[in-house]
Amino acid sequence: MPRFHFSLSTADLVEAGFVQSDSLDEAMAVINEHLSAKEGDTLEIGVRGFPPARYECIWSMPGGDPAWRPTGLKAA
Repeated sequence: MPRFHFSLSTADLVEAGFVQSDSLDEAMAVINEHLSAKEGDTLEIGVRGFPPARYECIWSMPGGDPAWRPTGLKAA
């Protein structure tokens, strides 16, 4: 089972940790369950040996899961 490293950056602080999960989707669900993100916050998540994926929170609602958009992608 992969161990995902994550870092959530908000305007006030940075929270980091690990999530052990079978997939990126499951890891994101666990993170959303335990941390609260607001519009403009950024999340980096990945596994050891690979560069992390970067996401920006584009929408959030109290009590609901935030919507994430990949960020930092280069144009083809």
